Amino acid sequence: MTENPTRTTGRPVTALVRAKGLPPWSLLAAGAVLGGLLGGAYGELKTPQYSATSYVIAVPDEKSDPAAALGFAQAYGRVATQLAVLGDAQVWAGVPVSTLRESVQTATSPDAPMVAVTATSARPDLAADMANAVSRSLTRHANSAEDSTHVELLQFSRAMKPTEASSASSTVTGLVGASAGGLLGGLVLLVRPRRSSDVAPTASVPGPATAADVHGQL
Repeated sequence: MTENPTRTTGRPVTALVRAKGLPPWSLLAAGAVLGGLLGGAYGELKTPQYSATSYVIAVPDEKSDPAAALGFAQAYGRVATQLAVLGDAQVWAGVPVSTLRESVQTATSPDAPMVAVTATSARPDLAADMANAVSRSLTRHANSAEDSTHVELLQFSRAMKPTEASSASSTVTGLVGASAGGLLGGLVLLVRPRRSSDVAPTASVPGPATAADVHGQL
């Protein structure tokens, strides 16, 4: 007894026919909904990150000038994440140098002789400890050469324990996912093959008359 092919292939064929019959905008809606769900789930499952920032300032002595302090602040911002500074900071922060290198970033201003040291961690207290440890180590290294640079590096503001996460919330990641999903659906809509009913009919051009037809007309 042979199996009826419609019993095994009827449902997929019917689903395919229904999918082809959906309006084009359904791809945009489906992509946006799916992207929003995935983005929201990512925001909920991802471990929140906290950031803390400490500031140090370069102060010139009577043998120097503010322009020199600004230049040294730029230099100190670049060396703050080097091994010599992080090697001492790891003792106060209680984390290895590799963690400090991955978690600490510095920023300087072109107008003020100040260095911002920012640390990021899943623990808010550890983020503050790492930022303060790097600032402390940087200050000690800079002041060890104060006699030659004539610039003193002072701690301007300590990093405080953050109370809110700096990473994106699930709402933000959901909106980003919905936008990306909608964009992907639009791209699929643009590159999808057009249906035969959407293709404009081609105008038929009559062929040249044969010699016999021309002879008959004469």
